[in-house]
Amino acid sequence: MDRECMPQIRAKAAPLYEQGRNLLLRLPAKARVVLGFFLVAAVLMAVHTALSGKDASLHLTVQHGFRNANFSLWIDDDLAYSGALQGEMKRKFGLIPASVQGSLSEILPVSAGNHQIRVRIESENGSTQQDSLTGTFAHGTERELSVSARPSELSLAWRATNASTTPGSGWLARYAGALFLTIGGSIISALTGFALKELPAHIGTRGAEPKSPSTAVGQ
Repeated sequence: MDRECMPQIRAKAAPLYEQGRNLLLRLPAKARVVLGFFLVAAVLMAVHTALSGKDASLHLTVQHGFRNANFSLWIDDDLAYSGALQGEMKRKFGLIPASVQGSLSEILPVSAGNHQIRVRIESENGSTQQDSLTGTFAHGTERELSVSARPSELSLAWRATNASTTPGSGWLARYAGALFLTIGGSIISALTGFALKELPAHIGTRGAEPKSPSTAVGQ
């Protein structure tokens, strides 16, 4: 099916490509240079945004005693995860009923810095429990949040911070991101100066165009 669609897609894309190419060729050389600089600046700013985004992670581990419950987690009042908790009866020695047990493990992206983590559990009988704590996330690292949830108790605790999940990513995010931002800012400043310099001259050139022959007949 994909092979049959490819010729149709190419046939539709070819005229658009030719129109764009012809339009680009009709632009003055200076305009093409300015457009190229704008594209470079846009790429640099996009790379900087990606590097300075969610460059750390939260490893969530939950041990609970619910057959069915809804679990929600917020990071700075933004809902980061919502899902179901499901457990089953665990028996000692395979015969004696013990208690309901279940677990959950998720890895959530988070930006570096200080954040408040809030957890809420809604059990199937309608009762609600919630608790919160704060934590600091470093660039390129993963922190593990351990949640212990029982029908009558909810507790949150940080476990030891792991080493960098991607060695050097913290350095890359700090220095490469700053470098891209500086380069992008310099390009945008240069383009702004170029536009302020060339635009009045372009307007003046258009205003100084010679009059048409028809306007000079009556003189």
